[in-house]
Parts: sequence; C-alpha cells; structure tokens
Amino acid sequence: MTETMPLSVKHILGTRDMSREDITTILDAADSFKEISTRQIKKVPTLRGRTVINLFFEPSTRTRTSFEIAGKRLSADVINISGSTSSAVKGENLIDSARNLEAMNPDILVIRHASAGAANLLTQFVDCPVINAGDGSHEHPTQALLDLLTIREHMRKESFEGLKVAIIGDIMHSRVVRSNIFAMKTLGMEVTVVGPPTLMPVEISHLGVKVEYDLEKAIRDVDVIMVLRIQLERQNQYNLASLREYSNLFCLTTETLKNARDDVLIIHPGPVNRGIEIALDVMEGEHSLILNQVTNGVAVRMALLYLLLGGGHEDLN
Repeated sequence: MTETMPLSVKHILGTRDMSREDITTILDAADSFKEISTRQIKKVPTLRGRTVINLFFEPSTRTRTSFEIAGKRLSADVINISGSTSSAVKGENLIDSARNLEAMNPDILVIRHASAGAANLLTQFVDCPVINAGDGSHEHPTQALLDLLTIREHMRKESFEGLKVAIIGDIMHSRVVRSNIFAMKTLGMEVTVVGPPTLMPVEISHLGVKVEYDLEKAIRDVDVIMVLRIQLERQNQYNLASLREYSNLFCLTTETLKNARDDVLIIHPGPVNRGIEIALDVMEGEHSLILNQVTNGVAVRMALLYLLLGGGHEDLN
C-alpha cells in the first residue's frame, strides 16, 4: 500500500464534515485493501492487538457483518454487542454504556443507533475514535463512501466533477441519502432527488440538490441512479397511500430505464424490496452494481479502521 495522508477528522460521524481530500484518501486506501479480500488467506497483521467494538442497537446484517469482517481481516480483536444482548434491555442508557466501554480501553467504537446524534454523543464520553454506522434518519457515512467507491470504479469520467446522479425513493427517512448528498456535493457532483411529495422533505433543496417528482424525467441523461429502500418502519400511515401506488410510479423497471442512458450505473444500499423499488430483472441486470457495493463495503471499512487507528504501512503484506 502506498503512503496515505492522515484524515483531518478523528471520528467518522458523517460526510458533512469531510473534505474532498478526506474522501479521496479513504477511497484510495479502500482500493488498496480490496486486493486483500481476493487472497487465499484473507488476513494481514496491520491491527493486531487492537480492539474494535461494534455496538449495534438497531438490526443490521450487511453493515455489522462488513465491519466485523473488516476488523478481522486486519487482525483486530472484534467484539460485537447488539441491543438485545446489551445492558440497554435492563435500562442502561447510552452514556452509561459509553462510560463502561471506555473503562475497558477499546481502540475504536462502531455504533448504529435509532436516534439521530447518538454517535456524536458517544464521542463526548470516550477517548477513542467513533464510527457512525447509521444514526436514525441522520447519516450513514460509510454507506456513502462505499457507494462512491463503486461509482468511481465504473464511471466513464476521470473525476466525480459534473457527474449526474438521480436518487429515487424515500428521501425523507433515509440517512443514506443525506450522507451521499453531502459527499457528492463536496466532490462536485450534480444530484437530483425524486420521489412522492409525501416522502420529500421540504428543506431538501437547501442542500443544493434538484427536486423532481417524475421518475422518467429525473433519470434522463444521468450517469448514476441510486434507488433507496422504502423505510416502512420509520413512516406513518399518511406517507404512502399504498405500496402498489408507489411501485406504479417510482419502481425502476426495464420500461422506465428506456428513458436512461445506455451506460447508466444502478446502485442500491439494501436491503432491497424487490418489485417495489426496483424490478428483479433490473436488480440483476447489466447496469446493476449492487453486489459490487457489498464487496466494496468491506474494503471501505477496512480503510477507515486502518486510517483512524494509524496502522503501520509495513504490515500490509
């Protein structure tokens, strides 16, 4: 691995606070770490003796597993704590949990929580770096970073500058969309958000994005289409008349893709509600990079653990 610049941030709480240089450093490091996952023995001693605690108060499969694999491939000691097995079920609050974990001297904490700002709160009570793995409807920075890595690997242009992206779906409740908008705008990309008015925050245009309610119009001439999951667990009964109506208007199908570029890239943060947000044939079609995103998720999280913990360059072989 080539020498990398240090990050300007101690914690990864969101992409809003990241500079273009930070994002580029993380993506370049992740590129280097992808090779490790192709080896027969997928492990390097870079973070041997370091302790990573994954603190997940919300259900997760891809993100939690990805962080666990990332830590173990760097030879760190990885401890997984879920909400159902933590003292939270006994009434312990997040601050008390943080203080108790800090007393055990972890090297890094990864947290997913249903409340916006939980990761930021954690930083006030621990000395080690904190990575936000998703906090309520606020941000999900590591997802945005792996999305950008996936786009960079397949885009026609040499830089992100001027790249056009359409983000479709539940804009109101998505933490992924916020992290992506912040990072994409920092990199000079043009972002359009599209979805039903009831799932579109009134202030979203203040983030420098274009708002559209017509799917076919929104995807015309864009380089990337990002499809979001309909987050029924965060909605009330008035957000959508029915899933069938949503699917009729906003599901990405072969028919609607006729309005898009022949070389458009399609990504989805998952999990996917097949036939509601995206048709099965599109999901598994030539434009889809959804499985590439999963692969890149491990590399990005390896890169973040490495950069935040200052892993030695000599231990990467």
